[in-house]
Amino acid sequence: MTTTLPQLGGRDHRIDAFRGIALLMIFVNHVPGNAFENLTSRNFGFSDAAEAFVLMSGIAVGLAYARPFRAGEYLKGCLSVWRRAGTLYVAHMVCTAIAIGILAAGVVFLDTIDVLARVNFTPLLEQPLRTMVGLPLLTHQLGYLNILPMYAALLVISPVYILIGLWNRLGLIAVAIVVWVLAGAFRINLPNFPLPGGWFFNPVSWQLIYAIGIAGGLAMIHKRRLLGYHGWLFSACLAYLGFSLLWVQMEMGSLPFQPYLPFYIGGMDKTFLALPRLLHVLALTYVLTNLPAASRLLAGPAFHAIRLIGQHGLAVFTVGTVLSIALQVLRARFDTSMVEDAALLTGGILVQYGIARFIAASSERKRTVRDGANIGEPAVAGSIARRA
Repeated sequence: MTTTLPQLGGRDHRIDAFRGIALLMIFVNHVPGNAFENLTSRNFGFSDAAEAFVLMSGIAVGLAYARPFRAGEYLKGCLSVWRRAGTLYVAHMVCTAIAIGILAAGVVFLDTIDVLARVNFTPLLEQPLRTMVGLPLLTHQLGYLNILPMYAALLVISPVYILIGLWNRLGLIAVAIVVWVLAGAFRINLPNFPLPGGWFFNPVSWQLIYAIGIAGGLAMIHKRRLLGYHGWLFSACLAYLGFSLLWVQMEMGSLPFQPYLPFYIGGMDKTFLALPRLLHVLALTYVLTNLPAASRLLAGPAFHAIRLIGQHGLAVFTVGTVLSIALQVLRARFDTSMVEDAALLTGGILVQYGIARFIAASSERKRTVRDGANIGEPAVAGSIARRA
C-alpha cells in the first residue's frame, strides 16, 4: 500500500504547484462567460478545480498540523488547527463585506442589477434582517463565496481526523466513506437560512476527499505514499480519465447507469460530491504524481510563480474572489471581447501573484531579523564577513 517518496528538498513542490493551478482555475471559472473558462479542468473531466483544491488542502493539513498530535500535545494541536479555521472565517466575512460593496456599487453606478440573482444577493433585498443574521452564521453564502466556509468547517473537525489517521490511515478513509454514504443516503447537510436547503459545498460529503488528503499528508510525513505505483491501477486511471474526457467533450449528459444508482453514486452532483467526480480527481492525481516528468516540471523554474501562489493560498484566494466579483460586475456592464477578457484575467492573475510575492518577501525579512536576533550581533557580522 505504501512506497518510498522521492526526496524533494524538504518540501513537496507538487502540492504547491497543484494548489496554485487550482486557485487560478477557480479564479477563471468565477468570472462566468469568459472564453478562457473553456480551458479549465472542468471541461476535460468530471471534476473541477474545487475538488483538487480541497484534496491538496487536506494533504497540507496532514503535513502541517500532525506534529503536536504525534507528540501527545492534543490541546496545542487542536488550538492550532482551530485558529486557522478562525482565520478562514474572518477572511470569508471580509470577502463577503467587500463583495456586497462591489455588487451594490455596480447596481448604483453601472446598473448591473442582473448580477444580483446570479450571486445569491437578492435575499439581502427581500429579507435584509434575516439574511444579515444568516451571513455571519454562514447559513447564507453569496454565490462564488462558498469554498471558504466549507474549508473552515472541515478544519474544525480536522483534529479528530488527524488522530484517526495517525492511528490508521486506511481507518480514517473508511470512517470518511461511511460519513459520505450517510450524507448522500439521508441528504445530510448543514442548513441554510433564511433560504431553504443546505450548503452548496456540503462539508459532510466533501470531508471524504479532504480525509483522503489528510491520509496522504500523514503518509508523506514518513516519506511514504498513501498508494504506491501499480501498473494495472495506473492504466485503469488513464482509461477512466480518457472516458471522462470523451464523455464531457461530447456533452453526452447523464451516465447510462445513473437511473439505477443513488444520485451520489451514479450522478454528477457537486453538493454531495458524487462518486464520478471523486474518482476523477483521484485518478488524475494518481496519474500526475506517478509521472516523473510531471514532477520535474512542477518543481522546475517554469512553475515558480504558480508554486508561490499555491504556498500563499488563503491570501491569493481571498484577493481572487474579490477580483472575480468585480470582473463579473464589469462584464455585466460592458461587452468584453476575447482580448479584453484576456487582459482582465491576466491583470487579476498578476495581482494575485503580486500578493503572494509580497507575502513571501515579508516573511523572509521577518525570518532574517528573527534569526539575526537569535544568533546575536557578532555572529551576524561574522556571517556577513564570510559572504563578502
